[in-house]
Amino acid sequence: MKVTAGDTTLVFGPVSKKSKSLKPTNFGADVAFVSLNHPDMNGSEEAGRGDKQPFVISGPGEYELMGVTAAGFPSKSTYGGEERINTVYAVTFDGLSLYYMGALSEMTLPEELLEMESPDILIIPIGGEGVLAPSDAQKLAVKLEAKIVIPIHYDDKSLKTFLKESGSEGTKAEEKFTVKPKDVVGKENEVVLLSV
Repeated sequence: MKVTAGDTTLVFGPVSKKSKSLKPTNFGADVAFVSLNHPDMNGSEEAGRGDKQPFVISGPGEYELMGVTAAGFPSKSTYGGEERINTVYAVTFDGLSLYYMGALSEMTLPEELLEMESPDILIIPIGGEGVLAPSDAQKLAVKLEAKIVIPIHYDDKSLKTFLKESGSEGTKAEEKFTVKPKDVVGKENEVVLLSV
């Protein structure tokens, strides 16, 4: 997931060359957010270009750099068939707030995250098999009162289920999604699909 804010490029869950199922990240980034220590999400070295390597944020804590403020919170994941620590990130930049759920596999989130303001953009896994099931992902999106919801980690079946549960059947995938703070006003759980 590539996010550009002004001159700063962020990558969430960069894919490593060691991934057996996903294509490695193939663009440069200034900041790489690694939510899980798994080749499908820990390839920050793939987001470098020449001498320029991204600043890597990997794990819980508070971070501030290049006009981006981030907080990482520990959560659970069973992605890849074993229980692991997943970091959920709450990121603020360009007047927008974004939650990146990574490979979250359960609906329980740290209280500190739940007490924060609702996210403008929620990037959430919906595919089951070690991440949230489509129905749980939809329930969590509603609970968090996200304005825009971008699903990740899914196959055709889980996507169809998620779109049905969210009342978003017929949503077409977009190559690129551009949003400004004024664009999210009044939105409530609007699903945006990005083409892979």
